[in-house]
Amino acid sequence: MTSQPTVKTLLILGASGDLTGRLLLPGLARLVARGHAQGLTLVGAGSDDWTEDQWLERLETSFADANSQADSAGKRELKRIRETTAYRQLDVTAEGQLAKLIAGLEGPVAVYFALPPKISERACQALTPDDVPAGTRLVMEKPFGSSEESARELNRTLAALVPEDHIHRVDHFLGKATVLNILGLRFANTFLEPVWNREHIEKVEIIFDEDLALEGRARYYDGAGALRDMIQSHLLQIMALMAIEPPASVDERDLRDAVATLLRASSIKAPYARNTRRARYTAGTLGGRQVPDYAKEEGVDASRNTETLAEVQVDIDNWRWQGVPFILRSGKALGTKRKEAVVTFRPVPHLPRGFTGVDSPNQLRIGFGPDTLQFDVDVNGPGNVLSLDRATLQAELSASELLPYGEVLEGVLTGDPLLSVRGDTAEDCWRILEPVLKAWARDSVPLEEYPAGSDGPEGWPA
Repeated sequence: MTSQPTVKTLLILGASGDLTGRLLLPGLARLVARGHAQGLTLVGAGSDDWTEDQWLERLETSFADANSQADSAGKRELKRIRETTAYRQLDVTAEGQLAKLIAGLEGPVAVYFALPPKISERACQALTPDDVPAGTRLVMEKPFGSSEESARELNRTLAALVPEDHIHRVDHFLGKATVLNILGLRFANTFLEPVWNREHIEKVEIIFDEDLALEGRARYYDGAGALRDMIQSHLLQIMALMAIEPPASVDERDLRDAVATLLRASSIKAPYARNTRRARYTAGTLGGRQVPDYAKEEGVDASRNTETLAEVQVDIDNWRWQGVPFILRSGKALGTKRKEAVVTFRPVPHLPRGFTGVDSPNQLRIGFGPDTLQFDVDVNGPGNVLSLDRATLQAELSASELLPYGEVLEGVLTGDPLLSVRGDTAEDCWRILEPVLKAWARDSVPLEEYPAGSDGPEGWPA
């Protein structure tokens, strides 16, 4: 990877929005407090007519937790950020406004588009190559585009402005520690990699079930749904890390080449009524509180038939994984919170006669946030040594001292694109899911229902 100069100015577009206050600024504060962003200048910009005091109040709130835990050097750096920051009101889609703002900042500048996807696209289209000084980095939030063609068009727009290695299509879901934990588990253990294939693995499930409902996000979520929001942008990336061939190194080029190769071999096959499912929550009880029917939530257009739970089976057509289903599932307002990848191994071909007890397949579970490892094995039980019991080996995996968005921002500021999705990969993720989206739009797959707080619709596997 070519070394890039450290960013001097972070420009956040959409600075008055929810994403900035809830995730970006707390992530930045932890990064600064840990001494990872020395000398950075922060500039916020948005369409809201905020005063400097309103912007500073947002920083005080978002920085509070990191400031309370920082040492004296961290507190000084956070104070310096607050004293040197500025807020600018502008229309990012208006010709010349964003270009003028960037021109007045100390470079290199990282421009973070904390905006709805369509606004980000229009803002980039309003820029010309002459408007973007050398060294500028453009940071795009997910979802990247709304289809394969729109992602390709956005890639063309960005490529005309900056080089590919200056484009960060961020995925905060996959922290650096999580990526390296998966790769270390797979490729540093000789007992595991020889059985990591179709001969020994029956299926792989990647599950992100949330015990939260809509939580006021109707404006974004009702236009996206579970398939676009989580599976397209996050779970396909985890699947790729679980399934890639061993890369030569964990440098971004080798690793992202391996991910791109894997995703090119991936598809969701028809009939979609068999290989995909979708559902929407109805009224129920979640964490002791009443949750209304999704279709009646404020800001929801029920006629869109937006799913709040999605499950798809992805097939990987290569030598290692032929015939092994990868099941990706994500949903909201479920009774049990699950963030894990579950690898189910095939049963032993023959259990010697005389043994009794557990005969279910062994499973390996990788938990996300916090990162954990569980391996279910069968061992001789106490008392009758011929009776097998299920034992679980457990371990906590290494965690980052930074928040997820702190890890993302560290990569942006230092020019490390490891946690960024490459342009061709962003297009391929849409290619994999577009046939499903079209089938769902035709109502080829029924929209089932489940009460909020339940484990999902009846008949779905738990």
